[in-house]
Amino acid sequence: MAQAQGIARKIARVKQSGKGTAGSSGSQLIRRTSATFNKVSETYENNEIADHQQSTGSNEGVYATTGQVEGLLSAGTYAPEFACLLRKDFAATSAITGMTIAVAGSGPTYTITRSAGDFLTGGIKIGDVVKLTAGSFNAANLNKNLWVVGMTATVLTVVPVNGAALVAESGITSASLAVPGKKAWVPTTGHTSDYYSYEVWQPDVPSSELYVDCKTVQADISVPATGNPTVSFSIPGLSRVNGSSQVLTSPTAATTTPVLATAQGLISLNGSLITVTSVDISISGNVNPGEAEIGSKSRSDHQMGRVMVSGSFSAKFTSTAIQAIRDAQTPVALAVIVAADATAAADFVTFVIPAIKIFTDEANDGEVEIIRTYQWTAQIPATGGASLSNHQTIVSIQDAQAA
Repeated sequence: MAQAQGIARKIARVKQSGKGTAGSSGSQLIRRTSATFNKVSETYENNEIADHQQSTGSNEGVYATTGQVEGLLSAGTYAPEFACLLRKDFAATSAITGMTIAVAGSGPTYTITRSAGDFLTGGIKIGDVVKLTAGSFNAANLNKNLWVVGMTATVLTVVPVNGAALVAESGITSASLAVPGKKAWVPTTGHTSDYYSYEVWQPDVPSSELYVDCKTVQADISVPATGNPTVSFSIPGLSRVNGSSQVLTSPTAATTTPVLATAQGLISLNGSLITVTSVDISISGNVNPGEAEIGSKSRSDHQMGRVMVSGSFSAKFTSTAIQAIRDAQTPVALAVIVAADATAAADFVTFVIPAIKIFTDEANDGEVEIIRTYQWTAQIPATGGASLSNHQTIVSIQDAQAA
């Protein structure tokens, strides 16, 4: 008898055309540090008294499935899970062409100024990564990931993600600026409601477990000062189908993008770069099982709730500036970027939260550096959208390799 081995297990996902339609084409294997999917039933004890003074057993009620996927953060790898959670597909931002550009500054921030036109109507937002891709620029300015930390209609304030310097120059004509990868955010209208199937294929048994009508309902992102950035997804479903043959028979290979490096991370709070020792972000869709129905062993659908975002960051106590923000209870923007390496056009993922309130500033003690931990909760910003410097969303994500 074969013994199932975790190393031989293959986890594949496929987007369904709708609820109840498992689908088999367009699947892809996923990377993981761990992935567990299970069928979980409600059970009811027969609470009756009989002369034999013994239990008469239990009955199975409705069931659902649970899924937990843990992984190391890398570009492109988990874009489907994030899109499902945010209720919006990843979409590209059109490049802006035909500009006349000046580059100025001495680091770590620089300005990119256009002589005419409007970056805001061009779709650029604070927190975006952009690149100068065309024009007779100095080579140090071309095709380099630049993180937008502030902007007006004609000026972008940027930080080179790899820390390398830009070169001041002006009057560069026929210039183009691109937003690499794609972005997704929780929209104010037109929300998607996607369902996925996940297959756990164990060829050494053989055994197929197909989990149908799954939704990503929570993502927990952790970026430590040392170690790899991680992500954990909660992915419940409505049913499971067991078999001995693989269902998703021709999945696309898993992504091969490099794991992102925390040493290549940057954090911005209220438009200013800050140095932190860790940052954690939790995105919850508040999705719960729907109502049970007599005669049905499974629930008919998921019950959708509002998207909520919270988290924390820790920083060495060198200034009271963050405490002042905490005491003022004024919403401020938090943005996080993590890149794969120090090359100019490295893969990256960003998380932009336009409005957070900080509620704690707890400090440690002892013969150590003082670290304060700031717990925060996000909210939808009062303004945002087209031709403004931020999306009107509780969180947006840019992924350099999102399909």
